[in-house]
Amino acid sequence: METSSSGSSPFLQKHSAALRIWHWLLFAFIAVSIVCVIFGKFVLNGWQNTGMVQNVLKDKGAIVTEDQARAVAHEYNDKAWDIHKIVGFGIVILLLGRVVIELIQPGDEKLKHRMAKAFGIYKMNDQRKQDNGHYLFVKWTYVVFFLLLFVMGITGLSLAFDDDVASLHNIHRPVKEIHEFCQWIMYGFIFFHLAGVFRAELTKHKGVVSGMIHGEAQE
Repeated sequence: METSSSGSSPFLQKHSAALRIWHWLLFAFIAVSIVCVIFGKFVLNGWQNTGMVQNVLKDKGAIVTEDQARAVAHEYNDKAWDIHKIVGFGIVILLLGRVVIELIQPGDEKLKHRMAKAFGIYKMNDQRKQDNGHYLFVKWTYVVFFLLLFVMGITGLSLAFDDDVASLHNIHRPVKEIHEFCQWIMYGFIFFHLAGVFRAELTKHKGVVSGMIHGEAQE
């Protein structure tokens, strides 16, 4: 496992340019996706904004029915979900890209190599055992995260095309429930991931963030 010269922590590693670009692209796409969900569910919710549309049109001298007002409100809601869908396609492409990156990474930078080496050190009774045990735990949560992202990608693609494919339309409700359930777990992972990174950066693993920016930890 490659570590920076700033310390022997397993968290301070070299990262290839491809992995760093992938990481920050995924961060950006997920951030935009979350914003779209917030707008779609709360800010531009068609049912909640129906009354507002009616009142605004009434002030302008136009009287519309509740159904007509809801149709207008839903147009804006649909735009938010359309963006969410496009971003979802991007996340699926990035997920496939991560598989390619893992295959072409130098041997000592592959995830499986680093986990195997950390596990080997963890089994030894030395001062690095605790750090490597923590490192293994973190990496296994990443594996779970990727599996979660995979499930969200598959269910998201199903929802995106269920209007055009009858067999997908028939399973719309359970697929949507799975997608939304995984979504909340992913939000929890992101929260704890960010909290863990900030904690590491402010304590004994300083350089974790710069490692994902510059390629290796910088004090």
